[in-house]
Amino acid sequence: MLKNNKILVVGAGGLLGARVVLSALEQNADVVAVDINLERMRARLTEQGINIENKKLETKKLDITNEGDVKEFFKHQIELSGAVNCSYPRNNTYGKHFFDVNLASFNDNLSLHLGSSFLLMQQCAVYFNRYKKPFSLVNISSVYGVIAPDFDIYDNTSMTMPIEYAAIKSAIIHLNKYVSKYVRDSAFRVNSVSPGGILDQQPDLFLEKYKAQTHGKGMLAMDDVIGSIIFLLSDQAQYIQGQNIVVDDGFSL
Repeated sequence: MLKNNKILVVGAGGLLGARVVLSALEQNADVVAVDINLERMRARLTEQGINIENKKLETKKLDITNEGDVKEFFKHQIELSGAVNCSYPRNNTYGKHFFDVNLASFNDNLSLHLGSSFLLMQQCAVYFNRYKKPFSLVNISSVYGVIAPDFDIYDNTSMTMPIEYAAIKSAIIHLNKYVSKYVRDSAFRVNSVSPGGILDQQPDLFLEKYKAQTHGKGMLAMDDVIGSIIFLLSDQAQYIQGQNIVVDDGFSL
């Protein structure tokens, strides 16, 4: 599906980002994989069975929250046809319960995550305007960017749904629409995928409650989300503009 495409994967050192790199390579794309920690990213890609010496793969360090770095990065790119933003920048106080979040921390996390998402969207649009070749940007939002959290499933666990996360992910969905309509060119597409919960060593009690709200799958595996991302990158999604695909096995219904 991605033959003759060159895809940028931001946050390729994360669980989802590494799987996107693997899948894009399997779909015959050339891939530029970037992360703030180059060595950790290369180790994660190797764990996925990816040969980091593959001629179709470039690995680079990039701080997606640094405006100068991002602008300089795009100056040196050629023939990109798409990008996937799997990055998840946050500070060390991220994830506290609602009443424990202070304003400075809230603002800092919005700046890091939502701000860097804006920056990438902006610079992808600048890149497109420079070369005027088809480009598809896929953002990662969340089911909790679409609906309010179900706090009952967190009862009797140490977990919560961070207020910063909900604010950021809902805003990303609207930015898709804004940027798509602002650029207003059929050759430039910006969309998002909103996964439900992804399995990552959560406690059994939470997993049981979560599964009861789905149609039977429960928490998703990484591979359950990848197909929608690859679809949006491909020519098969050629006229999908500013949309959000929810992949949650009915959790949000």
